[in-house]
Amino acid sequence: MSDLKNDRFLRALSRQSVDATPVWIMRQAGRYLPEYRAVRARAGDFMTLCKTPELACEVTLQPLERFALDAAILFSDILTIPDAMGLGLGFTDGEGPAFERPVRDAAAIRRLSVPDPEQELGYVLDAVRLVRRELDGRVPLIGFSGSPWTLATYMVEGGSSKGFSRIKSLLFDQPSVLDELLKLLSDSVTLYLKAQIAAGVQAVMIFDTWGGVLTPADYQRFSLQPMRSIVTQLKADPETAKVPVILFTKGAGAWLEDMAQTGCDALGLDWMIGLDEARRRVGSQVALQGNLDPAALYARPERIRAMVADILEQFGTGNGHVFNLGHGISKDVNPDHLAVLVDAVHELSRPYHRSDGG
Repeated sequence: MSDLKNDRFLRALSRQSVDATPVWIMRQAGRYLPEYRAVRARAGDFMTLCKTPELACEVTLQPLERFALDAAILFSDILTIPDAMGLGLGFTDGEGPAFERPVRDAAAIRRLSVPDPEQELGYVLDAVRLVRRELDGRVPLIGFSGSPWTLATYMVEGGSSKGFSRIKSLLFDQPSVLDELLKLLSDSVTLYLKAQIAAGVQAVMIFDTWGGVLTPADYQRFSLQPMRSIVTQLKADPETAKVPVILFTKGAGAWLEDMAQTGCDALGLDWMIGLDEARRRVGSQVALQGNLDPAALYARPERIRAMVADILEQFGTGNGHVFNLGHGISKDVNPDHLAVLVDAVHELSRPYHRSDGG
């Protein structure tokens, strides 16, 4: 942390004292920013933007020019790994991601192999190196991946889904085949995150967007266990052991205790559970990140400040809170409203942090 001009975020993840609660925003480099939309138009399409390190670097840094954020998050996509496996990822405006070659049976799954990050995903690592150079120690850089379960849902469904019928059919009918896919994805995510860390990210986050659609027993086997495997491997490697890991499962309020026991450093929370309840249940095992409803940013500035104050009060005094939304920022939010949120977090959180380090 010593080379960082602002290390609040990393200090909070390790539950050390800070002068104010750090804040960053999921999807902070995105469509709500006019400058992002301009670069996206220049790139021509989303995947070109992702795969051009100079452009990915530019949009990663854009929110830091507008807002006093305490971390940058690499501009990329959670589906880079399945794309690197040759499934033919594409994006259509209004439709979301789609794969030309989804995997829906054991034969298709067994043809897949773990991508080499330096080869098939080298553009991501080049972007990491560029961003670290341009940040010059201003704030930490977060790397990330989709969780094995979430990646598998897109790979089997072929894109976004509301009912998850194909992957749930595989889960219930051939659970051992799904286990094979998740093992391959666990190995792939571990290698990918290790490569991001080697390239320069200072914290990593695993996005389990769809873990909340599973039954409790299925969540344990098909979502949590693969994430636990990744965390265990990262923490067992001397090169990556000290890099903080944040786990985020949307809709995971019922499973916080189990998530906290994976060895991760922090849990990301959606807005469907109170920070006070989450802190009561997991204690000081892990830091907590969250968890304002993204739709709160449509409100008037004074209401945004009041809601920020409420979240801070829910967590209360002490260390280990990173302020964030409970999911990604919406594309039609007024950027000025995010500025209100960021400034309110820093201003209103100071009384919760004692200057004596306690």
